[in-house]
Amino acid sequence: MLTSFRSTLRFVKHYRANVLILGLLTILYLPILEYWLMGWLQKSISTEHEYFSYALLGFPYAAYIIFGQNRTAWEKLGDLADLVGIICLLVGSVFYLTGAVTFVNLSFPLVLTGVMGCLKGLSGIKLNAFPLLLIALATPNPLPYLLVPFTLPLQQFIAAVCGFLLMNMGVKVTVENIFLLVNDKLVEVAPYCAGLKMWFTSLYVALILVHWSGQLHRRDHEVCLRHRRLEICILLRVY
Repeated sequence: MLTSFRSTLRFVKHYRANVLILGLLTILYLPILEYWLMGWLQKSISTEHEYFSYALLGFPYAAYIIFGQNRTAWEKLGDLADLVGIICLLVGSVFYLTGAVTFVNLSFPLVLTGVMGCLKGLSGIKLNAFPLLLIALATPNPLPYLLVPFTLPLQQFIAAVCGFLLMNMGVKVTVENIFLLVNDKLVEVAPYCAGLKMWFTSLYVALILVHWSGQLHRRDHEVCLRHRRLEICILLRVY
């Protein structure tokens, strides 16, 4: 037990700055993350925030990439602050201090990006660009609310399909725009029933699967090869 305590103490001394930063981030954002988590699990969060429930998969995967896959490469980077990191940290801090729900939520990916930029510079941000993207895409924001006015064609299409299926099942139904009159009961195809959540979730999960399968890195490698071939062709033409 004493040996374990000493090893823990040595670890804290060696990574003192990282431990302090991680502790501060935990104090600032643990209540927010807990609120999101319980809201997604218990369905007690707002409808707009419910769109981002795929973060239950995205946040752990992003943490796995940062603390698992990229940890060795992170330690090899030099300690150098970058202007981009400082700006992100300042903007994120201002957003957090406003107290407005939307700005506090958006401060989460900004502060994480800023911390990485202040610790390891632009190289640190580039190293963890993908997990930061996953966190940013899964952070609740007003985007679903802003897209509601554009979901009318989807609502009309769903209402028409539902009416067609019900009529073929022998149910007396009348379709009027986004409303269905079924047995003298009016049913509305609401904007949040237009399939946007499934669309967002499918794209997000597909992004994770592409990274998990290694296709994302393979694609980058192919692009690099193409660039090299292009450079070779240019050199041959010049000489």
